[in-house]
Amino acid sequence: MHGNAHDVVSAANVIFGMDPMILSSAILIVSYIILFTEKLNRAVVALLGASVMIFTGILTQETAIEGIDFNTLALLIGMMTLVGISEKCGMFQYVAVWSAKKVNANPRGIMIMLAIITAVFSALLDNVTTVLLIIPVTFQITRKLKVSPYPFLYLEIFASNIGGTATLIGDPPNILIGSALNLSFMDFVNELTPVVVFTMAALIIFFDLVCGKKMKATAKDKKAVMAMDEKECITDTVLLKKSLSVLFLVIAGFVSAEHLHIQNGTVAMFGAAVLMLLYTLGNSHGEREEKTEKALANVDWTTVFFFAGLFAIVYGLEQAGVLGLAGEKLIDMTQGCIEKTAMYVVWISAIVSAAIDNIPFVATMIPLLQSMEPSMGGREAMMPVWWALSLGACFGGNGSLIGASANVMVAGMAQREGHPISFLKFLIWSIPVMLVTVGFAALYLHIRHFM
Repeated sequence: MHGNAHDVVSAANVIFGMDPMILSSAILIVSYIILFTEKLNRAVVALLGASVMIFTGILTQETAIEGIDFNTLALLIGMMTLVGISEKCGMFQYVAVWSAKKVNANPRGIMIMLAIITAVFSALLDNVTTVLLIIPVTFQITRKLKVSPYPFLYLEIFASNIGGTATLIGDPPNILIGSALNLSFMDFVNELTPVVVFTMAALIIFFDLVCGKKMKATAKDKKAVMAMDEKECITDTVLLKKSLSVLFLVIAGFVSAEHLHIQNGTVAMFGAAVLMLLYTLGNSHGEREEKTEKALANVDWTTVFFFAGLFAIVYGLEQAGVLGLAGEKLIDMTQGCIEKTAMYVVWISAIVSAAIDNIPFVATMIPLLQSMEPSMGGREAMMPVWWALSLGACFGGNGSLIGASANVMVAGMAQREGHPISFLKFLIWSIPVMLVTVGFAALYLHIRHFM
């Protein structure tokens, strides 16, 4: 994001000489309301909103493109392609079945193992993909054990959002923040992994006390799980080796990217290209083209275009001077105190992210916080506030069924399996979990940065 207070749009450029602040705010609010009702596809809403910003003269096509963070898009496309090819070999399902047998098919043990696997994979890949792969295995196992799938599903939703918080690539809000501030993979690991590990441990203990102790399965049902063959999950050993080596290289690339001065988006795109090359090597022309097309079809293009449109809408708001003004108001409210600002941001982010998807919220907050940096002592001094935004938005995603994309995915899959998750029943679990985990996050920020 390159905008600063000096290149604010003047009313002369805007249609009918309207006030650019009022007009851009109206476009944003209408876009968000339509997104919230889910009446239209979110990519369509974002692209329409971005186009209206251009038609009304708040942005030109050039400035709209300037507002798009291509590093974020490259990181998303690269990781989606990588994970899309890797999941074909069945390694995720293998790990889930293997772990269930390691705890002798004890339902309590399985619930804990699946939660840990979900958190770890969410940190290393991304949380939406992780739940897509873990949930079907969860249903397979709970059906065989004849236990209720709900405690498993709820814990996996919470684990995916909390685990995803630990790294740059785990959760879309982190990708946005990391790209805007040019933060490295290790910056996120060093700063956020301690609180994620602690929060996950507390969550697992809580679920074990409340649900785990009551779970019982007969010896016969446990035998059915023990009879599952994890080796059968692996559908393609050659692809497994290729995928694992490329994923390993990409994560190593993320870790060393800051020293090489390479953007994370480039690392992800390069990894995707290498894996597609290995995946299609030695195939006939027809097969090669088909496999490549299918690999690219794994990319969730709706999300990519949603991000692109959203960046342009938010940039319109920035160009009109709305976010600078909001930033000044926030400074007044917190009297320019970094700790107060961090606490406001962690709680506001959590509450808003529970109500609306956390991606548009974080996209709007980034330029707002950037506008505050000069008056608050610069980037270094503001870092606790940025970490507060990440923790609040990611942990807050647990607050309701629509708080994060992973939650929506699990709800959809559960519906198809005949175990619908009711919005209100989920709230009974999600609100306390969100409040306690965000409380941990606030305490962690206080101890780490302000004591």
